Amino acid sequence: MSQEPSAATSEETVTFADLGLRPELTKALSALGYEEPTPIQREAIGPLLAGRDLLGQAATGTGKTAAFALPVLQHWADSADGRTSVDPTALILVPTRELAVQVSEAVHRYGRDLGVRVLPIYGGQPIGRQLQTLRRGVDIVVATPGRALDHIGRGTLQLSELRTVVLDEADEMLDMGFAEDIEAILQETPDTRQTVLFSATMPSRVEGLVKRYLRDAARIQMGRAAQAPGESPKVRQSAYVVARAHKPAALGRVLDVEAPTAAIVFCRTREEVDQLTETMNGRGYRAEALHGGMSQEQRDRVMGRLRAGTADLLVATDVAARGLDIEQLTHVINYDVPSAPEAYVHRIGRVGRAGREGVAVTLAEPREHRMLKAIERVTRQRITMEKIPSVADLHARRLEMTRAAIHESLLDEESLDRFRVVVESLADEFDIVEVALAAVKVAHEAMGNAPDDEVIPDIAEPVERRERPGQGDGRPRGGSRGPAAGAVKLFIGLGRRNGVRPQDLVGAIAGEAGLPGRDIGAIEIADRFSLVEVPAEAADDVIQALRNATIKGKRVSARRDRDREDAPRRQRW
Repeated sequence: MSQEPSAATSEETVTFADLGLRPELTKALSALGYEEPTPIQREAIGPLLAGRDLLGQAATGTGKTAAFALPVLQHWADSADGRTSVDPTALILVPTRELAVQVSEAVHRYGRDLGVRVLPIYGGQPIGRQLQTLRRGVDIVVATPGRALDHIGRGTLQLSELRTVVLDEADEMLDMGFAEDIEAILQETPDTRQTVLFSATMPSRVEGLVKRYLRDAARIQMGRAAQAPGESPKVRQSAYVVARAHKPAALGRVLDVEAPTAAIVFCRTREEVDQLTETMNGRGYRAEALHGGMSQEQRDRVMGRLRAGTADLLVATDVAARGLDIEQLTHVINYDVPSAPEAYVHRIGRVGRAGREGVAVTLAEPREHRMLKAIERVTRQRITMEKIPSVADLHARRLEMTRAAIHESLLDEESLDRFRVVVESLADEFDIVEVALAAVKVAHEAMGNAPDDEVIPDIAEPVERRERPGQGDGRPRGGSRGPAAGAVKLFIGLGRRNGVRPQDLVGAIAGEAGLPGRDIGAIEIADRFSLVEVPAEAADDVIQALRNATIKGKRVSARRDRDREDAPRRQRW
């Protein structure tokens, strides 16, 4: 695999036309307000137009959608004349339905002057509509792996004409248990295809895909744009150490001090999302929940309210928020420390896009302090430890916001004239300074309620717990054991006789319950049942999700495990 020279440091201004793109594409980009390509686009478009396979490691928000979409559109346009097939020439695989819709819309916007036919296919959408469109013919398909494989099995998605396959956010798809689906899809594609893989992180499983399916690939690695000396980073990262019982109050304090235009608060489970959303609404915030237990119609309504500004706080699980691109988003808040550095990278990638500034805040319990240090080591970025804002801090912040609002009004003198009669009439009775003070008081009180005076203990030095031998890697040591600390065992009524493998269980739990594969512990498979370790706080959510799911075509019975006598007969992972 070759290492391409970096063009990111070039001082020359490069345009989209300089990259060899067709006039129809450059015209569409100009109409959308894109003036020049981002670094990932400058480096990726050339090799892709030349037909090379490509591996791109790029953070969310670097412009990678256009980096692969523009060459796909150009290849289609170059071969469109005289083409009679109704089958697609490009397949773009993405981890979530939200991302499928967003990528499809982007491809359609870029190629609007070419007349290209783009179809997103994903679960939760009526399959009949997808079948009708596929029969009429499409040029580019954007799909989630599960639904793509479903159509391939039905014979309604033919891949014989494919020229390009794109795996977008490959690490996310593998975390969600789509590894087997991806491999099955790739094995149905022509050997002559061009393969493009983008991933924010590069774990060994992604490298495995690269070795098996990419040929002589150009390799591009991009982080966020480097900061000039003395310049503050685009994403300001900070953390507060707070006991779990005080987290809702701490979140409120942080929101009041930060005053975000719009924020995403990440939680681990659906239950926690619903509880926190209700709590924050009760505290006067305009919060909306987003998780995998909601229908697509409900999710669309939530996103509509957020984009319209009628909600300013989105409380979500990782899976539900994947692929979201919210223009006005300014803050990402980790209500819990993410279970892996890669998850942290994906979360904070939601802000600081396209050169805009963003803020990432983490609320860490004392036992999670070590995880923060691990994230700092992997990301090579410092997370500043802060003290929870006090009530005095909030009063000072709100006074500053009042002052800023009044200052802005004073700059618009014409809009003030209609209030002059009020001030002049009061000045006949009171000193003008007293009138101004009273006006400031009214304006200040109109901006919000008084800050919550709940006492939040300041934890200056977090206590780190030691891991007992064998804890942390999810693998049993020796004979049958109880679940690891903080985890519970779930009994699942399918086993070896049903052909169940560990990856089937991981895929079902990750896909249905939204629990990342890395959070799933030891797996034990017996003849007629299986046992799986999951975090205690996620257990009920996983059980409910599995009861509505199928594994190997069979309905699943799931509950918390009771100790059994046949542990020695289990296969263990």
